[in-house]
Amino acid sequence: MSANVLVAEDDEKQAELIRRYLVHDGYAVTVVHDGPTALDETVKRPPDLLVLDWMLPGLDGLEICRRIRATGDMPILMLTARSTEDDLLLGLDIGADDYMTKPFRPRELVARVRTLLRRTRQQQERTEEVLLTAGPLTVAPDRHEVSVNGRPVNCTPSEFRLLSTLVAAPERVFTRAQLLHCITDHGRAVTERTVDMHMVNLRKKIEISPRRPELLLTVHGVGYKLSRGRRDV
Repeated sequence: MSANVLVAEDDEKQAELIRRYLVHDGYAVTVVHDGPTALDETVKRPPDLLVLDWMLPGLDGLEICRRIRATGDMPILMLTARSTEDDLLLGLDIGADDYMTKPFRPRELVARVRTLLRRTRQQQERTEEVLLTAGPLTVAPDRHEVSVNGRPVNCTPSEFRLLSTLVAAPERVFTRAQLLHCITDHGRAVTERTVDMHMVNLRKKIEISPRRPELLLTVHGVGYKLSRGRRDV
């Protein structure tokens, strides 16, 4: 799905040039020519990126940028005829993500739009990382991290796979054979006793009292489950 770009530029010829280049690159583009309309569009139909002229009638680009930054993190590419270092720093301090001085090359503008959108998507993907939690236990699959009440826990790859399986289905009972399948490398000969050994080690790492576990529980005659047990540590 193409990204939506809002172009706020009072020079109609300049705005049309930007629009044509962005549309040619596959973007859906809305064009406005004054500050109040630009701000209204960002509220009613928030774009994926805003190309914002500094000197807009009714409400200048700096004020629009300030107001957007007070409530959100929409990527903003600022356009201006101002070219001093102070102007550049002011625009960036207010919250613009990038800055182009006029006259500019339309193809470069498109490239910068593409870069800003890609960076924004990457940041959103990192922010939206799925965390698996059960009681005090948190597992971050993408970062291969485990913590208990915020305290980092170092796990071996096999221990991590076991915990990831258990925390994804709290209170579900897994047989040793099911858990063994999670940690067995192809062609490697292991027994179900291996699961027991990993559980002993994991309890030492995440339980307050490994001999009286509250999280990694044994279900006699079946296997193991992860409890959402309460812990105040």
